[in-house]
Amino acid sequence: MKRVAGRGDHAVRRLAEIEASIANLSNEDLLDLADIFKAEPRPLIGEMAFAEMTRRNISL
Repeated sequence: MKRVAGRGDHAVRRLAEIEASIANLSNEDLLDLADIFKAEPRPLIGEMAFAEMTRRNISL
C-alpha cells in the first residue's frame, strides 16, 4: 500500500511540476505549445496550455 501511495504522490508532484512549467512559459512559447496540441480531442497537456491561455487572455 505504501508503494502504491508513493507512486500516486509522485504522479501528483510531477503533474504539478508540468502545470508550473506551462504557467512559466512566455506567451510565444505557450502559443507554440497550444498550436502543437490544438487537435481535438486535446490531450491533457493541450488542455493545460489552453487553460493557461484563457487565464492570460490570449489566443491562437
